[in-house]
Amino acid sequence: MNAHAPTLPDAPLDRLGRPLRDLRISVIETCNFRCPYCMPEGGAYDAPGLDAAQRLDFTQIEAVARSAVRLGVRKLRLTGGEPLLRRNLPDLVARLAAIEGVDDLALTTNGSLLAGKARALRSAGLHRLTVSLDALDPALFARLSGGRGRVEDVLAGIAAAEDAGFERLKFNVVVQQGVNESEVLPLVARFRGSGHVVRFIEYMDVGSCNGWRREAVVPSLVLRDRIAARWPLHPVAPAYRGEVADRYAFADGQGEVGFVSSVSAPFCGDCHRARLSADGRLHTCLFASGGLDLRPLLGDVGSAGIDGDALDTALARAWRARADRYSEQRSGLAPARTPRRIEMFYIGG
Repeated sequence: MNAHAPTLPDAPLDRLGRPLRDLRISVIETCNFRCPYCMPEGGAYDAPGLDAAQRLDFTQIEAVARSAVRLGVRKLRLTGGEPLLRRNLPDLVARLAAIEGVDDLALTTNGSLLAGKARALRSAGLHRLTVSLDALDPALFARLSGGRGRVEDVLAGIAAAEDAGFERLKFNVVVQQGVNESEVLPLVARFRGSGHVVRFIEYMDVGSCNGWRREAVVPSLVLRDRIAARWPLHPVAPAYRGEVADRYAFADGQGEVGFVSSVSAPFCGDCHRARLSADGRLHTCLFASGGLDLRPLLGDVGSAGIDGDALDTALARAWRARADRYSEQRSGLAPARTPRRIEMFYIGG
């Protein structure tokens, strides 16, 4: 891990006093899956994605990352779409890993392409991997991926990641009422004692295309109690302020599980994350309806000489203007007043 880089003397706080600590970078907006809660089959999502001139190149992404680190960011996460679809991704990982002050460099993937890429990512300097894995049952997994994924490929990717030296993987599981609740205990049983962590995520109303209904949400406390009835649990203190998952350790010492409860127990008050879309827009909330276009400050694809001071000023101004707390306000919003939101596959999770 790198030593801390100095932040600017006026490192920004938003209007609720929250610092900027985490930047999620979507490197590509396309995906090889069609998960119903993210990019359901059909519609505009099956059209061709951005072309090379519309998508930020690695120099532009690195410039935004360096600016964010100067403003206080310590964690970078690469997302998509499916980030492993981006060509030459290890080259970007190496660039970001070399930034002084980046304490945590991670990547979230559906894992289907991981088997052939895990070692290169590790060699380039990637610290951590998170794999989305909503089911172990092959038929259910295929259905939840829109008929485009095989759980065997994901499990092969996990094995390759372990062989490459990734010792503590995280598995994100979005649980939906009546869809994949039956997979909760098998997933825990599969990875208990492995050193990896399964995290159960409440089904969220991210974007506007997934047909979200509150009745489909399985509250984290229900899942926690179900797991604890089989394997007793005790709570674990957060590793840092703003940690999104509530952590519970197995009483027998066989690891831990986590619960992300954006619907039943919103955590906006400690949110310190911003998101950069593949086309160069900065979004200050997962549920945002729009973002700040940074492209005018980044020049054309392949250009050099980006003005870091101007970029710092723009990012700091955007963060200081931020007052997002959608999850805390959700229950008080009438359906007609709920804004149309950016789809999750454009800005990552």
